[in-house]
Amino acid sequence: MESKKSEDFYKKLKTQLADTSMWPSKYLYKFIVPSQEDKIHQIETIFDNLGAVITKKESSKGTYTSISIAVRMKSPDHVIEKYKEVSEVEGVISL
Repeated sequence: MESKKSEDFYKKLKTQLADTSMWPSKYLYKFIVPSQEDKIHQIETIFDNLGAVITKKESSKGTYTSISIAVRMKSPDHVIEKYKEVSEVEGVISL
């Protein structure tokens, strides 16, 4: 069950996205994830078949990897749906 905090966050995000962009629109996701191939792969898989441009950069110590994903999304709901899917990956931080 989602926390009240994340529900409020997604509601606010949806409003901001609806007010600031014409949809469909390009959206840039940013995540920080532990540098483990399986976790990085899980995130990449979520954006498969969407024509996403994925950029990865490992931290200086190699502990974490930042992942930027530029992708054309259909609607604010679609953007939020992907955030929720990614939030299932253990240890991921959405920026």
